[in-house]
Amino acid sequence: MSEYIISGGVPLVGDVTVSGAKNAVLPILCACLLVGEGTVTLTNCPDITDVLYTLEILRVFGCKTTFEKGTITVNAADAHACEIPCALVGKMRSTALFLGAAAGRFKKAEQCMPGGCELGARPIDMHLSAFAKMGLDITDDQNRVICRGAPHGTDVFLRYPSVGATENIMLAAACAAGTTTVTNAAREPEISALAEFINAAGGRISGAGGGIIVIEGVEKLHGASFSVMGDRIEAATYLAAGLATNGSVTVNGVNPAHLAAVCEVMRRAGGHITCGKNCVSACRAWEYLRSPGRVETAPYPAFPTDAQSIVMAML
Repeated sequence: MSEYIISGGVPLVGDVTVSGAKNAVLPILCACLLVGEGTVTLTNCPDITDVLYTLEILRVFGCKTTFEKGTITVNAADAHACEIPCALVGKMRSTALFLGAAAGRFKKAEQCMPGGCELGARPIDMHLSAFAKMGLDITDDQNRVICRGAPHGTDVFLRYPSVGATENIMLAAACAAGTTTVTNAAREPEISALAEFINAAGGRISGAGGGIIVIEGVEKLHGASFSVMGDRIEAATYLAAGLATNGSVTVNGVNPAHLAAVCEVMRRAGGHITCGKNCVSACRAWEYLRSPGRVETAPYPAFPTDAQSIVMAML
């Protein structure tokens, strides 16, 4: 679409159900590469280009996939080691997660440096440093990464609670020999979702959602069914739109706890926020919004970077 035409002055009123979370479904799809027997069925999957690119990469590995009406199936029983084409790697950041998954399944991973959205430099040095501690031999130059060897359990301390590094370690360690402990791990809900999926497929991961995650390696993963969590950033977008237009919006299909920091800022700005079991509602408590004071982004459970521009637009 080349342009949007917005006719303003109309309050947004009503209920909406969010899509499945992009930042949850992509690492889960990468984890499907570890499933050596059986079929994975994922429901509540968003129909977005990043999902389509990820499915295309899985097919390059030899996986069989389908995607219809929000449901994805993946059978990776006949998957094989390969190098992901650079044209696909360059389309999104999450392709870096195939390094951990491929190393965990095939003892070898090879690809170009990942591309994707431009939110500043996001190197994968923490990922590669963790892989090295897990026994992988790393060849890394400006444009290409090769990881060889069988990963084994170890202790990893992350100098920063990186979501991507935490996920990549979990993927490499899920079927590795021994136990891997990640300290200062990322705590985002999407980390917990990945752990829940791996456990549903026969993995043994504990502590996800906290600062220390323990991954006990298993011999292999098996097929499973799993529902993708609702997208908390999409939910924040609808809530902000309701407040910006002096409307009344209820967002369904999201865990209110995942939006605690965003809702607190909205309340300080004059929003009346109420939470149900799987829904959040927003309308204005006063005629006009006001300054919420200083808002800083930080790793979860603090205010998320992805919601910063949305709340700025609301204000």
